[in-house]
Amino acid sequence: MTTLQRTVGAEVTRVEGREKVTGAALYAYEYPVPDALYAWAVQSTIPRGRVRAVDTVGALSLPGVVAVLDSRNVARLRPTDTPELAVLQSPEVAYRGQIVAAVVADTFETARQAAAAVRVEYDVDDHDAELMDGDPRIFVPETVNGGYPGHTETGDVDAALDAAPVVLDATYTTPPEHTATMEPHATIAVWDGDTLTLYNGDQGPWMTAARVAELFGLPEGAVRIVADHTGGGFGSKAIPRPPTVLAALAARAVGRPVKVAATRQQMFTMVSYRTPTLQRIRLGAERDGRLTAIWHDALQQSSTLTPYCEQTVTCTRVMYAARHRRTTHRLAQLDVPTPSWMRAPGEAPGMFALESAMDELAVALGMDPIDLRVANEPSVDPGTGHPFSSRNLVACLREGAARFGWADRDPAPGARREGHWLLGTGVAACNYPALTWPSTATARAEPGGGFTVRIAAADIGTGARTALTQVAADELGVGIDRVTLDIGRSAYGQAPWAGGSMGLSSWGWAVSKACRALTKRLDEVSGTIPPGGLEERADTAEDVEARRAFSRHAYGAQFAEVRVDAVTGQVRVDRLLGMFAAGRVINPRTAGSQLRGGMCMGLSMALHESLETDPRFGDFANHDLATYHIAANADVRDVQAHWLEENDDELNPMGSKGIGELGIVGTAAAIANAVYHATGVRVRDLPITVERVRAGLSAGLPAGFSAGPSAR
Repeated sequence: MTTLQRTVGAEVTRVEGREKVTGAALYAYEYPVPDALYAWAVQSTIPRGRVRAVDTVGALSLPGVVAVLDSRNVARLRPTDTPELAVLQSPEVAYRGQIVAAVVADTFETARQAAAAVRVEYDVDDHDAELMDGDPRIFVPETVNGGYPGHTETGDVDAALDAAPVVLDATYTTPPEHTATMEPHATIAVWDGDTLTLYNGDQGPWMTAARVAELFGLPEGAVRIVADHTGGGFGSKAIPRPPTVLAALAARAVGRPVKVAATRQQMFTMVSYRTPTLQRIRLGAERDGRLTAIWHDALQQSSTLTPYCEQTVTCTRVMYAARHRRTTHRLAQLDVPTPSWMRAPGEAPGMFALESAMDELAVALGMDPIDLRVANEPSVDPGTGHPFSSRNLVACLREGAARFGWADRDPAPGARREGHWLLGTGVAACNYPALTWPSTATARAEPGGGFTVRIAAADIGTGARTALTQVAADELGVGIDRVTLDIGRSAYGQAPWAGGSMGLSSWGWAVSKACRALTKRLDEVSGTIPPGGLEERADTAEDVEARRAFSRHAYGAQFAEVRVDAVTGQVRVDRLLGMFAAGRVINPRTAGSQLRGGMCMGLSMALHESLETDPRFGDFANHDLATYHIAANADVRDVQAHWLEENDDELNPMGSKGIGELGIVGTAAAIANAVYHATGVRVRDLPITVERVRAGLSAGLPAGFSAGPSAR
């Protein structure tokens, strides 16, 4: 074959772009499935108890209603370690908004009308939906999300803190947050005997198929997921959620295809959210800034169904050198919906606390915040002792500072003013693990001269389809116009989800290996392709297992410039600049989009996003996009993402690290630190609302004000 100019590293436009802008791209709810019915969920109106009776007379009397389902008349599912998926399997109610019944009808509108006519009677139990430190039921889980230990400790932290010349002791909080994906959760379920096809908005088709098959007691391969396009996920579509299970149950019950689409309001209880956190950080340091002790404790919540605990303090285990270290997760199981993954789970709230604390320590020491971070750069992973495969955090801090103009900064809070606006700048570091999981892929040479590559990947808007096409084209030595990449089908074999920033590094390895095997075989047959084509399959399980023990992470530095109205407390972010080290960038166009998108999400986290828990019911009072505020165009002014050229041979054949979540980590802390620099008001509770800023400003508080204990 003739080797063409390599496309990896080139700004290739999205290969599916035309389909999307013309509307030809099909999303889950849009597949033309004939004879489909519509299901609408009836949700619990109580926070805890059990269903005593379901009156279906009014619903069944409406023309077009086919069935009303509840725990008495649906198929029995297998026991599951994810009780949230045991839809309609019991009359027990664990949280307000749980599915307790469903109506199936011939139109969407009829199903909705009939669901409103279903009358449910309950036996109500006492409930507890408030996250409070000191609750005697709080416990330390053995492991947390990702399999990390719930607690780690080295050295004598208490003694080191007692002996440290400078100690920071501060508490930070983050509220519940919602993924708010553009495409609501939607599924079309079609049974053919004991084979189930699910057209599903999905981040991991193969993994979803395996989970659903296990739930319904079906053999491997009996569940087929079709997810050609998915309109965002941010973690919420990485595993099946109740709407998907409801669609499958309803279709089984009525013997026809059934469509389920959650409304925006339903999504706020049905499909997970980010847990709130209450984090206490204690830092002990010498007067030259070297950390001697780090203690990071994080309290969070889950439901009584599932003890999901986010890996909030794991970022602290890898970031900075200190001989004495203690990190602890604590969990309260309440009568609330189950939280789960949301973009950069653990790292996003955890790094807000850590990087805010580092800024406070720098102020207490009279040090530049960048110099403090550089002074505590570790030589090996502080948590595991493993060498870093690559770690260019210091380079990100230095290069980012140069691009941002950090050297011109007056370190004194409140030193810059333009009329009634106070101006300030802040910095925060960020990191995210560079994960890779086993995957399979096939590469096929077609008789007509083209190539087809198949892998059960998912493109949730990240540009993964395009980047994988580039990887395949380069390995095959052809132009991308000769490569057809098929993704989004569970039938293509084992592959991880588009989550944990592991997608491209995992899928790309399998695609690379399959294409290399096909190229070798084509060389053996002198390029002669039989009428049936030639195909090679690759599995990277042994390759991933054989990797050496390294600490693999992506790093970055986030810089923010803000202006704060001295009268109202309004915060505007004038400029965000991120400098990242994330291995080899496959496609600068899509990579830049992902990093900037993550930074915008971090801005939204900093200034807007907060679910307000109603303690009477345990659900969220602001359960729509009119009241749950996210950043809009007017909030995002100047957002720049840059990256270093980083070579890392200990990752995968492409040398790439995940970037989807890296951009959000650190952004909120950089903005909070900039607000302090502008005003002298330290806001430790997200989001940074006008009320919180104004409270400090109107009190005439001096620079260094904070709502909690200050540095010693």
